[in-house]
Amino acid sequence: MRALAIVLLVQVVLAGTFVLLVATDNVPFVDDDSEAPARPAPQPRADRFDSGDAYRLLREQVALGPRPAGSGASRRLAERLRGLLPAGRFEPLGGGLRNVVGVVPGRTRRTVVVGAHYDTKDVPGFVGANDGGSGTAVAVQLARTIRHPRSRLVFVLFDGEESPPGTPDLEFEEKGLRGSKAASVRLRHADAMVLLDFVGDRRLRIPREGSSDPELWRRLRAAAREVGARRVFPDETGPSILDDHTPFLGQGVPAIDLIDFDFPCFHRRCDDLSAVSERSLDAVGETVLRMLASL
Repeated sequence: MRALAIVLLVQVVLAGTFVLLVATDNVPFVDDDSEAPARPAPQPRADRFDSGDAYRLLREQVALGPRPAGSGASRRLAERLRGLLPAGRFEPLGGGLRNVVGVVPGRTRRTVVVGAHYDTKDVPGFVGANDGGSGTAVAVQLARTIRHPRSRLVFVLFDGEESPPGTPDLEFEEKGLRGSKAASVRLRHADAMVLLDFVGDRRLRIPREGSSDPELWRRLRAAAREVGARRVFPDETGPSILDDHTPFLGQGVPAIDLIDFDFPCFHRRCDDLSAVSERSLDAVGETVLRMLASL
């Protein structure tokens, strides 16, 4: 009986340990970088990023309906975003478009840009919960959270990322990315750039985008491991994507693009609140917050 009791006690201890490891996303001998299907984002161990506030801003954007560049809804959103960003201001782009810019002073002369686009694709009924809303929500919450960073942080919410209506996909690089093209020239001496794009989908999995700077990506994954969200950022490289980080790369600024390009509702009306998750915002927000502290 005593031997049986010892065996049962060991089993209980092992089971409890396994539950703890699963809860903290630290199960040993499991390759969290495998090509397993995406799962809901893990709950980070860190708790500095207010995902509830970020999700509320995402919902607020969606409630405005479609927000294509230059539309009334987009301009109303821009006013709201300017008021939320520290030292918020507009950067005119011409044609009625404008970036929204905020700055958090740093302790050194280094400059790091954090970007997201706030316009949506000009598709009837498209509200862009993930594609536009999620990156904007995380960027704004990061700006409102971080204090006394090492580097000066410039937050830029890009207008006109999507190309104008009727533009063929082959002309996206020429006619899209309007906000980031302008901002990249002004910020061409920045030391790094982090772009937040598709970061809110429910089954989040973000490999390194093909043109993203490998060293910056390594630091991102290190931060993800520290906060318990490494599974979201597998050790894989996907295709290169033309996005708002591309003009910064063209100016010689090391940049990374956080984008889950396997998102099934890309430019489809199903990109609504049912497609996004607060847990995904939390995993990305905690990770990038930890990363920014090290840059």
